[in-house]
Amino acid sequence: MSTTSERLTDALYGLGWATVRKLPEPVAVGLGRRIADTAWKRRGQGVLRLEANLARVVPDASPERLAELSKAGMRSYMRYWMESFRLPSWSAERVARSVDIKDIHHLTDGLAAGRGVVLALPHLANWDLAGVWATRVLGVPFTTVAERLKPESLYDRFVAYRESLGMEVLPHTGGSAFGTLARRLRSGGLVCLVADRDLSSSGVEVDFFGERARMPGGPALLAQHTGALLLSATLWYDDPATMRGRVHPPVDVPESGTRAERTSVMTQALADAFAAGIAEHPEDWHMLQRLWPADLDPAKGPK
Repeated sequence: MSTTSERLTDALYGLGWATVRKLPEPVAVGLGRRIADTAWKRRGQGVLRLEANLARVVPDASPERLAELSKAGMRSYMRYWMESFRLPSWSAERVARSVDIKDIHHLTDGLAAGRGVVLALPHLANWDLAGVWATRVLGVPFTTVAERLKPESLYDRFVAYRESLGMEVLPHTGGSAFGTLARRLRSGGLVCLVADRDLSSSGVEVDFFGERARMPGGPALLAQHTGALLLSATLWYDDPATMRGRVHPPVDVPESGTRAERTSVMTQALADAFAAGIAEHPEDWHMLQRLWPADLDPAKGPK
């Protein structure tokens, strides 16, 4: 991305954070839907990639059904952004009314036992809203990591935004994140990680919707390294005013095998939980990027 493009991107995000939160809510909702529909009609790279990803999730879908899903997916994606721009101004009462998470006892019991908890999530619905619900409603602070964005000023905006919501944010790169996360877990804390995509050479191979994919091994490694409880959660939008979710049962550390083998088994368990949630609510999976290694070959489809 050129310096000019980076500056433009940063300016656009800055405009969103500065103006969208000030709009009347019906206006912001309508604006988000218009932006989503316009982007969908233009059939850009992100929309094409979303449809290609959804074709794996719903393999028997007709072209018309895939188009419906991608349109709904773009609306869900823009709802995420419109909500996120406005989250700093939401009261704890508003957050509590807007979020309903089932089986939260898996999380609260783990924290009460003092073990520390690693909570892994896919890119479903609004994980930032779930984070605000954890900090403001449950009263549980947590630590997460964020990918370094370009320009650096945009990354700084994201970090400041998430920290204003009560999250501790560590940079994804730099090598020190794992050690800090481990210390937080050993002290009985909560670590939340979005963990359904890793195209790096260090990603763990999993079966995901019948095809090999790679996901981060960090959640499983942290659980093994610290003794923390490993959980997954999936989210979805239920109606215009509510996001729902579910915390899935703990992923146990296998009793035998090498560390790599245990990590593989545990990461596959996370992938299975993610796949179940995504299959139930494919329109809320905001995966507008390549995920499966097969898509790294340009001849196999849009990037």
